[in-house]
Amino acid sequence: MELIHPLAEAYASKYSTAADTVLKQIEATTSASHAQPHMISGHLQGQFLEIISKLLQPRRILEIGTMVGYSSICLAKGLAPDGVLHTIELREEDAAIARRHFEQAGLAQQIQLHVGNAIEIIPQLEESWDLVFLDADKTGYAAYYQLILPRLRTGGLLLADNVLFHGEVLKEEVKGKNPKAVQAFNELVAADERVEKIMLTLRDGLFLIRKK
Repeated sequence: MELIHPLAEAYASKYSTAADTVLKQIEATTSASHAQPHMISGHLQGQFLEIISKLLQPRRILEIGTMVGYSSICLAKGLAPDGVLHTIELREEDAAIARRHFEQAGLAQQIQLHVGNAIEIIPQLEESWDLVFLDADKTGYAAYYQLILPRLRTGGLLLADNVLFHGEVLKEEVKGKNPKAVQAFNELVAADERVEKIMLTLRDGLFLIRKK
């Protein structure tokens, strides 16, 4: 299901700040050679992440799901001068590509890339998070949320991607492992009085969650 009309997407892109040369190259290379190019954040979502990060000027960012590092670079652009972004990627192949992209973007010193299972890695990162971007395996969303929220500072933001899951959660009966997991996560967040939240219809759905 196409959630956003291609003409509307193109129009929005035309009137938004253009991606820089490195991000354009990453998107083009990923589209041409990656097995799952649709997983990249892309221009509009990337620009949104960058602006949110610049508004917050976070000292500590956590990203769960690096892929090839496009969103990591966008988020890192808003870091405070002494800030660090920790990003976790399960697949070593994607992590290796992301490392090269961080070097290309001149951000390797501000990004710490962890390779492995996020459920195991997150508790080892003894940080208080200002901004979190969740874009990993959908069946893990609820568990990641429960791990992250206690370490998210008051006023901090958690952004969760793919919360419309290609329109599957809009159906009268939600079927399939991933759509059901996303639906359960959405209901979990909606019922959580510790946070303020708004679901945005950007790309495949983006939950913006602020800790009270």
